[in-house]
Amino acid sequence: MLRVLHLVGSPTSEFLAELSRLYARDALTAVADPERYEFVVAHVSDDGCWRFPAPRDAHSLDSSALDEAVLAGTPALDVAEAVARIRALAPDVVVPQMFCLPGMTSYRALFDVLGIPVVGNAADVMAVGADKPRTRAIVGHGGVDVPDGEVVRPGDPWPAVALPVVVKPADSDNSLGVTLVRRPEESGPALATAFEHASAALVETYVPAGREVRCGVVELGGALVCLPLEEYPLDAEAAPIRTPADKLARDDDGGLGLVAKGDGKAWMVDVADPVTPAVWEAARRCYVALGCRDYGLFDFRVDPDGRPWFLEAGLYCSFARTSVVAMMAARGGIELDELFGELVTRAARRRA
Repeated sequence: MLRVLHLVGSPTSEFLAELSRLYARDALTAVADPERYEFVVAHVSDDGCWRFPAPRDAHSLDSSALDEAVLAGTPALDVAEAVARIRALAPDVVVPQMFCLPGMTSYRALFDVLGIPVVGNAADVMAVGADKPRTRAIVGHGGVDVPDGEVVRPGDPWPAVALPVVVKPADSDNSLGVTLVRRPEESGPALATAFEHASAALVETYVPAGREVRCGVVELGGALVCLPLEEYPLDAEAAPIRTPADKLARDDDGGLGLVAKGDGKAWMVDVADPVTPAVWEAARRCYVALGCRDYGLFDFRVDPDGRPWFLEAGLYCSFARTSVVAMMAARGGIELDELFGELVTRAARRRA
């Protein structure tokens, strides 16, 4: 039996901590198999404290471990105490469920130092994937088409990139701070919005609204497997780019929800669709160029001529049923328990 530690929360953002718990709760239920795994949870809060909630009974943890009342009643440990606790637990692998930059980089690196394999991409690869300018430079060198673009910092002049352009923070997710600029007078406000979320902005040529798709790539049986594409609705006038409202929203009770999973918000593309081979080839190139491990997720804008242009990389998978990679895999005939089992076992072998 493998002891699997789910790393949850955020030391920097309560919003991203809540997002982390949203996905992790489902994963704890969706991939539970008491005959194969023992789950433990490490939750990091915005004060930097770690908590290791105990199971309600003798069985493996379930999603209730992440209830607010349970976490509030669990002793808070500092980093040194947490490391001692992790050593005592001796997990075989770690499944990262953190979406903030430290969670995707520093906390993964900590487990590398402790000699505990991490399922998914290494900390250095995650750092590159979180940096949009660096990512586009690397995948462009790897033979993937990327729109023209320049990095702008506060005080820099407007770059020589022809309008229309998309202005986005250099290192944020969920479309936060992203603006489509069609007219010169919109450039200043767009940069100001981007700088609210990052110290630099990427000003990138707008690819005309043909289609927008995501492609997951997983390593199974020693081979790179491209998964069925997920597509998002676009309208050249009404909805030319995706915004935060297209991805996440709160319900009437204030709970965080996944808007992108609603009816009409996204759909799987038939693998026989003519767009698939070109996107698959671009996604494979992205995966190899970035040095990915276990899985990767890549966003593309497909222009009206059917040519895919790289937008960004999302190098994480929560193994929740609503996780994009999991949904793509299911559409491709790979059930979530199979995907999880393969990648967890693969990670555990890296310790040997």
